[in-house]
Amino acid sequence: MTQLKVMVVDDESRMRKLVKDFLGKKGFEVIEAENGEEAVDKFFEQSDIALIILDVMMPKMDGWQVCKEIRQYSKVPIIMLTAKSDEKDELLGFELGIDEYISKPFSPKILVARVEAILRRTNTLGDEKIEIGGIIINKTAREVTVDDEIIDLSYKEFELLTYFVTNQGVALSRERILNNVWNYDYFGDARTIDTHVKKLRSKLGEKGDCIKTVWGMGYKFEAEK
Repeated sequence: MTQLKVMVVDDESRMRKLVKDFLGKKGFEVIEAENGEEAVDKFFEQSDIALIILDVMMPKMDGWQVCKEIRQYSKVPIIMLTAKSDEKDELLGFELGIDEYISKPFSPKILVARVEAILRRTNTLGDEKIEIGGIIINKTAREVTVDDEIIDLSYKEFELLTYFVTNQGVALSRERILNNVWNYDYFGDARTIDTHVKKLRSKLGEKGDCIKTVWGMGYKFEAEK
């Protein structure tokens, strides 16, 4: 498999090296940029960057501006790193099309796991088919089978099931599900998740029990043994 390229943008060389070392161990090719201007230049020089890890506070051009520049031309996944944990900053990042938002300090292992999860979700990494507990998701054909029977799912139901499966065992809040499956463009009641989950469970039949309710929070997908 060809090495996927990840660009790490941070004005701290130690931080770039730390992230590069952990990503390198997982087989990624890492491109470094020490400021926003360099990041934009390198991104447009190379058309095959699979994901960007982007710091907010940088000289010459900050992370917000880098994101704005790149989002005009590309939907490449972006993970934003920040020393701040202000809700307004997080909301701004989501409005600009950030895929994940991680506050410093962070665990490099968790960061790598997030990178892999995003690339799987965007169909850049991993197989085109996901098989788990009798459920088969064909991402290319956008088709789901349960015990060899094709299940008719709506676009959002398919996206929701895929998101659950790729985050198996993780307790997901309604807000997080909404942000990832509805791509930050839905401003209604987060309880719309409940309606879609109810329909999805019904269509999955007995396999619908794999979608567990996490009371007071959201849902978790656990495949039956």
